[in-house]
Amino acid sequence: MTDAARYLAEAELAVGNIPGVPAYVQPRPTDSAAVIGAGTMGSGIAMALANAGIVADLVDVGPETLERALERIRGSYAASVSKGRLSQDAADRALGLIRPLAGLEHVSRSDLIIEAAFEHMDVKLAIFRELDRVAKPGAVFATNTSMLDVDEIAAGTSRPQDVVGLHFFSPAHIMRLIEVVRGRRTGAEVLATVNALARKIGKIPVVVGVCDGFVGNRMIEPYFREAEFLVAEGASPLEVDHALTEFGMAMGPFAMADMAGIDVRWDVVRRRAALRAPGERYSALVERLVEAGRNGQKSGAGFYRYDPGSRTPVEDPSIHGLFESEAARQGVKRRRVSGGEIVQRCLLALVNEGARILEDRIVPRASDIDVIYVRGYGFPASKGGPMFWADTIGAPRLVTEMAELESRLGAVWRPAPMLAALAAGGSRITA
Repeated sequence: MTDAARYLAEAELAVGNIPGVPAYVQPRPTDSAAVIGAGTMGSGIAMALANAGIVADLVDVGPETLERALERIRGSYAASVSKGRLSQDAADRALGLIRPLAGLEHVSRSDLIIEAAFEHMDVKLAIFRELDRVAKPGAVFATNTSMLDVDEIAAGTSRPQDVVGLHFFSPAHIMRLIEVVRGRRTGAEVLATVNALARKIGKIPVVVGVCDGFVGNRMIEPYFREAEFLVAEGASPLEVDHALTEFGMAMGPFAMADMAGIDVRWDVVRRRAALRAPGERYSALVERLVEAGRNGQKSGAGFYRYDPGSRTPVEDPSIHGLFESEAARQGVKRRRVSGGEIVQRCLLALVNEGARILEDRIVPRASDIDVIYVRGYGFPASKGGPMFWADTIGAPRLVTEMAELESRLGAVWRPAPMLAALAAGGSRITA
């Protein structure tokens, strides 16, 4: 077993050690579960529950939405059977555990309620207010948010101690990671409950604190930032993606953005615009793509183009003029960008934000970050995760390289104080 493999195995065990949740705390029963929202994510969560033998009530507003969800679920099970991943008996058994129900009143007897509606605070608050009215005492309320404030959602109920975040990764019935978002008032019993449930359905739960984007999506922002800057500076999306997949990433940032939806990325960029410091450099590429109707795979074009019925990215020279105009807007001179620079800037951005997350105590261990990135974001397991990889480089070199980038590219590259302290003391991030 390699050092990275041994480290990750120990890291996955360590995530079960949750500060403030003693081993004697017993989970609540989760014999009955409801999933609110019959979209792609809600359907996947219902499948994850049913695959583990848990009855999953799939709840939405109307029968048409529910029927579309069932068609999607049947198709997914049929594909798994045809590929030999699942027996027909197992597929039929799981499908029989998913019960489509119209109306929130059907969750009144559920032990666990997972909200998987649109990623808009107003929508989620309205649902949780209604859940507070109809759900039984002691029911666990979970929100499948990828970045919204769980404390704000919990404050909309009379029982914030019962509210927790469960950030599933898509497709939810396949991806193994769940970020368990611990709100300020989330009870220890609730954390024990959702962690036990996650293990039961074959997931790896990592408990994180509340901040914008939690761990995974908070770190992905500076990673995307550098990828978009590199394209303005002269690299093509294909060159960026190729350099990072050659490093070992499962998918490059631009193929990932196209898959998730450029309009989805634009929603995030627009929401975060208020957080930018005055005069801070930013990329307008995503906004320009959305204006051009290039929303990614679903529209047939994003950073790449897609042939009808295909999800394979094809380089699209017609978009290069957009990159040139963005370079002019930013005042940068386009040049040839090496694969080494692409990897350096994108990965150092990940590591620097990871160090800030540790400073903010969003997770108790650097290894928690590595579990999240390997199991949820396709970071190569052979390199142990971004923080383990950073230790193979060494904090002194990391800080030196970031300081050089800061001198050229601005204050966003200032090394996190934690990294500077580790460099001075010769310590490891993952120690």
